[in-house]
Amino acid sequence: MVWIWIGFILFVLFLLALDLGVLNRKSHVIGVKEALGWSALWISLGLAFSVFVYFGYENHWLGLGSKPDMVDRSADFPAGKINDGRTAVVKYLTGYVVEKSLSVDNIFVIAMIFGFFAVPAIYQHRVLFWGILGALVMRGAMIGVGSELIARYHWVLYIFGVFLLITAVKMLMVNSHSDPSNNPVVKWVKRFFPITDKFHGEHFVVRAGSKASHEAAIPEGFSLQNAGVVEEDKAVAAAKVGTMMLTPLALALISIEITDLVFAVDSIPAIFAITADPFLVFTSNVFAILGLRSLYFALAGMMEKFRYLKISLAIVLATVGVKMLAHTQIKALLGEHFNLYLLVLVLLILVAGVVASVIANHRKPALAIDA
Repeated sequence: MVWIWIGFILFVLFLLALDLGVLNRKSHVIGVKEALGWSALWISLGLAFSVFVYFGYENHWLGLGSKPDMVDRSADFPAGKINDGRTAVVKYLTGYVVEKSLSVDNIFVIAMIFGFFAVPAIYQHRVLFWGILGALVMRGAMIGVGSELIARYHWVLYIFGVFLLITAVKMLMVNSHSDPSNNPVVKWVKRFFPITDKFHGEHFVVRAGSKASHEAAIPEGFSLQNAGVVEEDKAVAAAKVGTMMLTPLALALISIEITDLVFAVDSIPAIFAITADPFLVFTSNVFAILGLRSLYFALAGMMEKFRYLKISLAIVLATVGVKMLAHTQIKALLGEHFNLYLLVLVLLILVAGVVASVIANHRKPALAIDA
């Protein structure tokens, strides 16, 4: 079983290295057309992986599907049921859709962070790359802990279910998009680490008196001003030569990491409502996160148009929360294919939110003209 994990992690690292080291080696502004192309690629990879999931679990490659899925516990199967190819694919795709949809709300916060720190557009891709790499590590650790808790204490699933319902209500009632400057971690960083006043190219850390603190690699066609670089930084000039200093780009990265950690606390329990198989949980999370950067650049400028999407996301959380609390009763009511019904229901909820937003946007100009 360990080899399947090693192989998947190496595959993800290869994709990330190809992304930053080859395809996006030079900093540049990601346009909507390019972002849509990347989004299509990442979504295609995520969906294509379901083919591997089917054959892997159907034939139990390297131990896949060899242990019962504890989410499927019942009187007939007190230890849970083994996932075959079909059930594994349905659970993987449901988890992928849920995680992908919940990551959309993250885009609002990322846009706010970039706006607050005035991160130049040509460096946003680099910040998101390292932010998502850190998110993969954090989520992997959280999934490992969550899987172990469920294996030892099945009642943890009910706690997750209640937590999801509370989170759904909070998403509807409370504005969770707080000011990055009020984040205690950001305040702690500013208190104990010297921060430069200005950006220094794509550097997260600079040394006072070094070449990097005075110069930055500016892509061809960009001026110092629109690349976020100035000729003089008073904070660097006042610092002792050799002092390591964080740049505002580093603060933006830290804020994004904290944001993903907060969102992971909501989304990880959501997928455990669907499956407790660590491999399915992790892989669906990974493919959902890998496409977050391109999705941000494709949708960041249009998020305000999807006014009802947040309501849809809250309903999705509530739905999986109810599924987690009443798994046995729902399965008895809907039968063996209830996970497939859950996948369809989640998709319908998301589509309803988008369609309602589009209709509202078309009606608003008409109402303004009538007025």
